[in-house]
Amino acid sequence: MPSKFKNPEAYILQLPAERQVVIKKLRTIISKNLPKGFEEGILYNMIGYYVPHSLYPNGYHVNPELPLPFINIASQKNFVALYHMGLYNDEKLLNWFKTEYPKYVKTKLDMGKSCIRFKKIETIPYQLIGELVSKITPKMWIERYEQAIKK
Repeated sequence: MPSKFKNPEAYILQLPAERQVVIKKLRTIISKNLPKGFEEGILYNMIGYYVPHSLYPNGYHVNPELPLPFINIASQKNFVALYHMGLYNDEKLLNWFKTEYPKYVKTKLDMGKSCIRFKKIETIPYQLIGELVSKITPKMWIERYEQAIKK
């Protein structure tokens, strides 16, 4: 599926001003804390962080032409979303995140399998997100991903 956006900057420019601020801040936090080796670009019409083909030539098993996805951030209609595949794949990491979240945010965690939804953008726990994205290296993600697709 071709993307509507050429790069993350183009994605951000089409957002309302208050969402631009939030997405830029998330991007900064992720970039500062994400282990070396991941790359940033547009995946699925969102800003994505992924393992490039240079590190994982097999790509994403659903579409090997795509790099291996890891994290996406998006401005949805009613919320800002952080999609973190490691939370879906790692019960220990998920439990850590669920335990830490109330220390930063007083409202209930709104989460799907890998999607964290922030309906109130003023409550986004940027520091916690920075810590979360630092916990898995590309090598670790590849190993976990391969274990999961072999099941």
